Amino acid sequence: MLHLAKRALTSFRNHAVESSGVSLAQSILLPNEFQLWLRMQNRDQRHSLDVLHRFNALVPSASREESAAALLHDVGKCESTLGWWGRIAATILGGRTSAFRTYLNHEEIGLRLLADISSPRTLEVLQGNNEDSVVVALRRADNV
Repeated sequence: MLHLAKRALTSFRNHAVESSGVSLAQSILLPNEFQLWLRMQNRDQRHSLDVLHRFNALVPSASREESAAALLHDVGKCESTLGWWGRIAATILGGRTSAFRTYLNHEEIGLRLLADISSPRTLEVLQGNNEDSVVVALRRADNV
């Protein structure tokens, strides 16, 4: 629960990502992945870049596909219309409304959005169905 409170505080501001961060994402992501990444709220783009930096520290030899997974792990949130307060409410109250369910199901939605445009390795890391070291490192990098 502490990590959720910390994440809520760091995501309060929704200011734009610096151009260096956008350029970094563009250098890693495939063109269609990057277009999806751009649809994410600024707070989610910033979070994805933070996760990428922590992930790269844990897995310095990560492939482009694995780094893309770090950037895209929350891309399904681009389908959510919830702002900061709505996200907190959804986390606390659960899937009581359609909007809350969309936000809470962002991982599944992200996989669906990426199914035809990402590499098999990116999708494998995002599915997280196994305990390979890259999947574990991504979970760790995201769990702030």
